[in-house]
Amino acid sequence: QVQLVESGGGLLQAGGSLRLSCAASGRTFSTYNMGWFRQAPGQEREFVASVSWSGRSTYYADSVKGRFTISRDNAKNTVYLQMNSLKPEDTAVYYCAADRDAGIKIVVAAQWRYWGQGTQVTVSS
Repeated sequence: QVQLVESGGGLLQAGGSLRLSCAASGRTFSTYNMGWFRQAPGQEREFVASVSWSGRSTYYADSVKGRFTISRDNAKNTVYLQMNSLKPEDTAVYYCAADRDAGIKIVVAAQWRYWGQGTQVTVSS
């Protein structure tokens, strides 16, 4: 089992950058694939990015490709989401997810087992 806590959200203007962090508990963090999802009001939770347990493989939603970068530091039990060139449509609650079995190309939120509480990102125009 793993517990996840996101941080780093905030309010900023379009074009700005933000880095989200997700700290995980437990000694088995390095065995989990990790993902970031987001959910805007009235919308379903959507996939943003994922990284394999080793950090060698990543996968991105088309809407964020080239602007967002996911990475992890297994020594610190932390996964990051660097977000650049932010747009108002990036406004959402961002959630960290973990799963041992879900491949990094699994974009369906229901197939990821563990979730954090979310952090709000608001981008103004």
